[in-house]
Amino acid sequence: MSDPTDAPTIAISMHGSLSQIAPEDWDACACPEVTDGGRAYDPFTTYRFLKAFEDSRSVGTGTGWDPRYMTAEMDGQTIACAPLYAKSHSQGEYIFDHNWAHAWERAGGRYYPKLQMAVPFTPATGRRFLTRPGFEAEGISALVQGAVQVASDNELSSLHITFCTEAEAIAGEQIGLLRRRTQQYHWENRGYADFDAFLADLSSRKRKTIRKERERAQGFGGTIHQFTGDQIQPEHWDAFWTFYQDTGARKWGTPYLTRKFFDIAQERLRDDILLVLAERDGRWVAGAMNVIGRDTLFGRYWGCVEDHPCLHFELCYYQAMDYAIAHGQSRVEAGAQGEHKLARGYLPVYTHSLHWVGDPGFSDAIARYLEAEAEAVGQDIEVLTNYGPFRKVNTEDHE
Repeated sequence: MSDPTDAPTIAISMHGSLSQIAPEDWDACACPEVTDGGRAYDPFTTYRFLKAFEDSRSVGTGTGWDPRYMTAEMDGQTIACAPLYAKSHSQGEYIFDHNWAHAWERAGGRYYPKLQMAVPFTPATGRRFLTRPGFEAEGISALVQGAVQVASDNELSSLHITFCTEAEAIAGEQIGLLRRRTQQYHWENRGYADFDAFLADLSSRKRKTIRKERERAQGFGGTIHQFTGDQIQPEHWDAFWTFYQDTGARKWGTPYLTRKFFDIAQERLRDDILLVLAERDGRWVAGAMNVIGRDTLFGRYWGCVEDHPCLHFELCYYQAMDYAIAHGQSRVEAGAQGEHKLARGYLPVYTHSLHWVGDPGFSDAIARYLEAEAEAVGQDIEVLTNYGPFRKVNTEDHE
């Protein structure tokens, strides 16, 4: 019988900067698949992407996102890591807990600061417990225990692990975390040869609507361009910064990303980026930014300086679908919220998060809330899926 004291010791460390972690150690956990020469499944958790947030001061002092990156080491090797932040507010998360904060503070508690295991400003599903292959069980257990211990030792109200994978949500629930189910709208590429093949899957009425929208958008009086990698030039970022500022000011009050982030994106991230820009009379008038994963295109930001009918739908949704089809990608994730996406072929899917709340009574209340919320979300997904634009089985309609 083995002696439990012989089990390898796992050391947990926290870091205020990614500079304290070797890039190869982080990426060995975050994106081990790139050793075959392909893209990362989740570009957002790569060292280069998270470092761009930090180096551009989009996170850090004064932002409410203070880095506390976590690593787990065993026998001198980094076996797991996690993007962890101390939060002084709930902005930029997209899994909304404002009501929890208000309830706790009305009861005399202090909700902030809290711990957030997430990619800042990024409502995209991906692994949050980043483990080296072969160390999944040990790595996840160590990261969860470490993060909960840090929250408890520092008398923080809670820990939130947002937009994790379904497998992580199940594993976290099994070890005692609260599981939350929310929803987004994703487009699935069912092996379409081209956009017309996608349209053939839709009801006649929806096909006609989308064709009219695309025709109207593409008739805005200019040209639509797709740029990625070395095709992207600094002038494109100058234009996109203007678009981003306008949208950010209207949605959040203050844009989350700094101007320097886009300069760093040009230097380090342009191979991960697809910019879709509309040009009219020699001027960039609208644009959408996407991030390219191995099998998913992630829609992130949109903005414009001129309003043209349906141009938002064209740049954000239909151009993304065109790109995904042309490059054999499985899906497009178009970001948070938006039932208007349903009519354009984006169907509701579950998104997942995990939560630890230190106060037992408050934790019980949130658990009851999450149970009722999950039932409501499930019903919404069922209704919305049935209401979607796709042809019903055994129904043949003609134009």
